[in-house]
Amino acid sequence: MSDEKTKILFVCMGNICRSPTAEGAFRSQVVKRGIEHLFEIDSAGTHAYHIGEQPDARSQVSATKYQVDLSSQQARQVHESDFYHYDYIFAMDESNLFNMRNICPQEQQFKLSLMLDNIPNNQMKSVPDPYFEGRFDEVFEMLNRASKFLLERLAKKA
Repeated sequence: MSDEKTKILFVCMGNICRSPTAEGAFRSQVVKRGIEHLFEIDSAGTHAYHIGEQPDARSQVSATKYQVDLSSQQARQVHESDFYHYDYIFAMDESNLFNMRNICPQEQQFKLSLMLDNIPNNQMKSVPDPYFEGRFDEVFEMLNRASKFLLERLAKKA
């Protein structure tokens, strides 16, 4: 991989469950390879419900089972500048992808995609929202798997 940082943003609705989990899972994959200096990784929400809050405690407990610490993250809302700053912006579901497409400048739309599209031959498009359903371990495993494929894909591009 080149020495220029690849900037990645993960996005869900409130930035307290899925996108911080994706950020943590991807960051752990990068750290395992010792290439954290090559990435800038963040997460955000399309809505302002939880600005400044830590990830949901249930997401943190689930991530900890996989030796991933989410506690330093703070929820924030997607800002227009994110569309210019980040190289890749991954939505956790089709609804949030739609919301981002509505606010993203036309010339930056190519950066937007679904996180689960990183998994080859995956039929599922949306990461289920565990906030009400409670499937935190399943969501972590899904996002961790997608993170592995994403990192492999990015390594091939370098």
